[in-house]
Amino acid sequence: MTSEREPNRTITPAPPPSTGWDSKTLTGNPHERTDKASRVREMFTSIAHSYDLNNRVHSLGLDQHWRRVAVQLAGPLAQATVLDVACGTGDLTMAFVRGGATTVIGLDYTPAMLDHARVKAARGRGRLAEIQYVQGDAHELPYADHSFDVVSIAFGIRNVADPLRAMREFRRVLAPGGRVIVLEFAEPPSAIVRFFHGLYTNHIMPFTATLLARDRSGAYRYLPRSVETFLGPAQLSEQLISAGFSKVTQHPLTMGTCVISVGFVAG
Repeated sequence: MTSEREPNRTITPAPPPSTGWDSKTLTGNPHERTDKASRVREMFTSIAHSYDLNNRVHSLGLDQHWRRVAVQLAGPLAQATVLDVACGTGDLTMAFVRGGATTVIGLDYTPAMLDHARVKAARGRGRLAEIQYVQGDAHELPYADHSFDVVSIAFGIRNVADPLRAMREFRRVLAPGGRVIVLEFAEPPSAIVRFFHGLYTNHIMPFTATLLARDRSGAYRYLPRSVETFLGPAQLSEQLISAGFSKVTQHPLTMGTCVISVGFVAG
């Protein structure tokens, strides 16, 4: 008795699921997705090479001014130790060094962003080259209690999976008398400004920024949607207080398109 052999079958593995941002994933609230962290990391990996260029072009250079104001609001920096969380390519980290901080560490979740930050620091003069850059998670900072005088985060609290948990970590690693600096985008309070700002951020910027970055991750569609659905300044202040900060003040910049929140640890 003979049997026929089944023909060889080629099994094509299914493609891995996309973790970028598209119209489907942005229909709801991106901050409620359980896979937000992995999507954000893939997004920043995709745009790291053009991140600085897009920041300068699409903020009309104001992003550097906002960071300088954040450093000024951090208070006296002589002898201060600073942890810059979600440091990205290191612009705020370097601003703290220029502002006189003694020790500055930049921490980010995305290794590709840190690669660019280290290159910029190496090209810098003097103490810029001494900046330490560390890969880590804002939810579990790899430092002991009371290790820093200042903890900062610029345009990053919106991207962490659990902002309140991150804020509690900021509070934990700050020494008595320390302060937290949170720079974040916001919806402008003026209806007229909000209209033109929305036209720019929802229609013009996503198109031009995507072209500059040659991006396929949907990063610049995520950006305006993530701002629209994130905590407003008042809610952010409430969370800082809930995390243990006191004397929280807020400083709107550029007609309220971004806000710097400052909180203190009781001395």
